[in-house]
Amino acid sequence: MHNTDDFKNTYCVQEDVSGQPILWRIIGVMNSIDDGAGNKETRLKIIRDEPYSTGMAWDTDNVNDWTTASLQEELNTTYLDSIQSPYQEMIGNAVWNLGGSDSYYITTSMFYEKERRQEVYSNRPTTWTGKIALIYPSDYGFATSGGNSTDRATCLSYNLGDNLDGWYNYSDCYANDWLFTEDFQWTLTPHSNNSAVVFHVYFSGYISFSTSDYGISVFPALYLSSNVKITGGNGSESNPFTLSL
Repeated sequence: MHNTDDFKNTYCVQEDVSGQPILWRIIGVMNSIDDGAGNKETRLKIIRDEPYSTGMAWDTDNVNDWTTASLQEELNTTYLDSIQSPYQEMIGNAVWNLGGSDSYYITTSMFYEKERRQEVYSNRPTTWTGKIALIYPSDYGFATSGGNSTDRATCLSYNLGDNLDGWYNYSDCYANDWLFTEDFQWTLTPHSNNSAVVFHVYFSGYISFSTSDYGISVFPALYLSSNVKITGGNGSESNPFTLSL
């Protein structure tokens, strides 16, 4: 695998069990990703380009614990089984951080730090090891390129919420964020002071939250195994990278 952030926001392709090509976008090259066995490697993190569902609960029991969430089980059984071999074998286990926040009025970097801390509701787990999950709020924030009126650095200095200094007021920030879909989108990060609430990307471009039994769009995210190779394509939507082991 090439080790460069030049792959961010480029496309790769997998196939489902029927042979239908499924486009994914590369979030970035991530360093020191633990596979759950203590092995830390540099790996590509990718997100499905089209939603798996446009109206699915994070957890049907309304509990913001990803280790037991109904969506976690759905993505790592039914959805995983829908991916054709050998592409299933390209998906590696990873340790996903489950740290929460008590607010969305914080910057992208602050979210990044909180996602990796121990702040969770009532002794919830702070990590989960598995194959398929969701983006973090920080993934969404860092995906902006900014614009003419508000550049990327300024966007990253604003909080991701909907108040005066939040992204809701700066269209350059969310309109030029390639993870923005003009729809609700679940993230992995729970509210640390509430048993049911999980953060999501609001359709207006900022981070907000809902109870986990609410049905919104699901864009699966995963880490490719470190031995996956790019064997063709140029990363464009019309000519995505092809992958092999």
